[in-house]
Amino acid sequence: MKCREELGQTVMAVFHKVDPSDVKKLTGDFGKVFRKTCAGKSKEDIGRWRQALAEVATIAGYHSSNWDNEAAMIKKIATDISNILINSTPSSDFDGFVGMRGHLEKMKPLLRLESDEVRIIGIWGPPGIGKTTIARVLYNQFSNSFQLSVFMENIKANYARPTGSDDYSAKLQLQQMFLSQITKQKDMEIPHLGVAQDRLKDKKVMVVLDGVNQSVQLDAMAKETWWFGPGSRIIITTQDQKLCKAHGINHIYKVNFPPDKEALQIFCMYAFGQNTPKDGFKKLAWKVINLAGNLPLGLRIMGSYFRGMSKEEWKKSLPRLETSLDADIQSILKFCFDVPQLHSVAEYTELLSVEQCQNLRKRS
Repeated sequence: MKCREELGQTVMAVFHKVDPSDVKKLTGDFGKVFRKTCAGKSKEDIGRWRQALAEVATIAGYHSSNWDNEAAMIKKIATDISNILINSTPSSDFDGFVGMRGHLEKMKPLLRLESDEVRIIGIWGPPGIGKTTIARVLYNQFSNSFQLSVFMENIKANYARPTGSDDYSAKLQLQQMFLSQITKQKDMEIPHLGVAQDRLKDKKVMVVLDGVNQSVQLDAMAKETWWFGPGSRIIITTQDQKLCKAHGINHIYKVNFPPDKEALQIFCMYAFGQNTPKDGFKKLAWKVINLAGNLPLGLRIMGSYFRGMSKEEWKKSLPRLETSLDADIQSILKFCFDVPQLHSVAEYTELLSVEQCQNLRKRS
């Protein structure tokens, strides 16, 4: 219990064939054993033990009397411990993302995670600027401290409005999918649009709605702050600032283009596997960056395209870059992969990996 208080360690109480009230009051068979244990010990030790056991008894633990099958109880304890260990492991998924620390510092005043206020925060910027990546980092870092959490990925592509449906039907379907994911109840069916606020009004939740592009999506999943319990945080990523303002979202983080130094680091991470150019490639790298612009996704795609190429291959590709590149995502993709018809490419490539980029290059 001292480790719990001073080091923040987790204590899990298992009351095996003993009543928690006997532990707290030191009565019954447990009390008898305790008194034997105290024989010859100092008053100070006995006092510390009494206090520790009183605290242990208040921990919501596992009571063997509540289980008919002891093996099932042990399995449940083991599973819970495993989940606690998994969730307590800090994420390193985004350690290599250039400039991420700066984004998180700028978002702290908007998030105000210490406040019980319910906040809806918008992350706004053009396609490929890194909105989804920032939202993922925030979700991975903080979602464990909320009662319920969900990351609704690429809403405009994955949760598109069904053809011919009216607003009410679209909202009902969206809210149904939203509740099913946040409560982890598969194939949930809801009778009306009042279910979300009824289920979540007393829950501290973290919700990320990624790629919002229609009012109906916000109306269905996060229309009002009072739908959610104290301390909840709702994060919206969108290309449409007007959409945020129309819904009264005043806490908006505009994602700016990275400065030249960071742009070089992003490009080099994908082109060379390090944050600086390889010997003899610095001028070539700057040429590509200047042509492709400082758009993070564009830098990642272009870096992946040039990865593994010789200096001669770089020089051979540059003239085509100079004549065909317009520094936007569609232009960059067209150059890299020679894709004749591009649909929703910005959304698709938000998560494009280096390997996928290289495979597409080989096929083009």
